[in-house]
Amino acid sequence: MIAQEDNAQARILRTAFQLFHEQGYHATGVATILREAGVNPGSMYHVFAGKEALLEEVLRYALTLLRPAVIAPVEAKVADPLHRVFGLLEQYRDGMVHNSCRMGCPIGNLALEVSDDHQGARLLIAANFENWVKEVAAWLEAAGDRLPKDTDRARLARFVLTVMEGGLMQARAAGNLEPFDASVAELRTYFGLLEEKARAARKPGRKGKK
Repeated sequence: MIAQEDNAQARILRTAFQLFHEQGYHATGVATILREAGVNPGSMYHVFAGKEALLEEVLRYALTLLRPAVIAPVEAKVADPLHRVFGLLEQYRDGMVHNSCRMGCPIGNLALEVSDDHQGARLLIAANFENWVKEVAAWLEAAGDRLPKDTDRARLARFVLTVMEGGLMQARAAGNLEPFDASVAELRTYFGLLEEKARAARKPGRKGKK
């Protein structure tokens, strides 16, 4: 957890998070991070043992960012819990538009780049994904009987994550948003079928029927 009064540490983490997203972990040197953060090397090594330790702390920092930076803005704009799922995906799409289909998801990028080499980072990347899934699952839980009773909300939230990450990766490869949009469109269709099934189950006379 970052102490609020430790401005140098906070600057290092914010800058490293941004540069790892923009350039990748391996392509970003510690000197670049310190220069962009306006921090001297002594401040860096007083707090972090090295670059790998910084990576792990950045991933812990990302855990604290999810709700204020990603989830809360969607909740502020969209009241309906199921519509929030697609509001969240639209937010990622807007980011891709802004970055001309570059960069993608910062956690997804790090998963591809460092998970095989850094055990500590791998566990923290997985924790970030779990954090995301829990937030989306909470929206699905809030939808109540608008989804079928037997719907596993956590598994459905993980499927949404898979659509998001896979769509972003394919959009980066293609250089356009068509793969992302096609993936989200299929997800909408699936959600529509789930809602249709739930409505049918709520109709009078359906109780007890198989």
